[in-house]
Amino acid sequence: MLSGLRPYARLNWSPAENLHITTKFIGEWPEPRLDAMVAALRSLPPRPPIGIALRGLGWFPNVHAPKIFWVGVEADGGLAELARHTDETVARLGVPLERRPFSPHLTLARIREKVPLARLQEAVAALAAEDFGEFTAGSFHLFLSKTAPSGSVYSKLAEFPLARS
Repeated sequence: MLSGLRPYARLNWSPAENLHITTKFIGEWPEPRLDAMVAALRSLPPRPPIGIALRGLGWFPNVHAPKIFWVGVEADGGLAELARHTDETVARLGVPLERRPFSPHLTLARIREKVPLARLQEAVAALAAEDFGEFTAGSFHLFLSKTAPSGSVYSKLAEFPLARS
């Protein structure tokens, strides 16, 4: 799906390996306190794997002044619960609580400068009712994000299984 949309607009398209669902953006975190962050995330209660479906395409903040092109994420209540528990847990370490409602999505592209989007918007309208796949998440991860001229580069720092045996 992503490769089929790329020719319609010159955007900063996300590489497939960068696609992820953010449950909590932590921001700047001191490296000496990384072990405390990992320990806090390991303390989250076990939960069943989370069923996730990719449905719908859209724009943040809106179609008239887009900055982000995304595919929607529909999940059972476990994803929102994981986001809420993560937010509450890392808040005890000093990370500010999230004020915005949880809006799970995959960022497909970033729009840094004004480009013609009419052809892409037509293609998106034709795909509005499409399902783009389903999967089950059995774990979540802590990533380090570094900004580079070509876009963000993500490094996995830790993995946390949802159900522990």
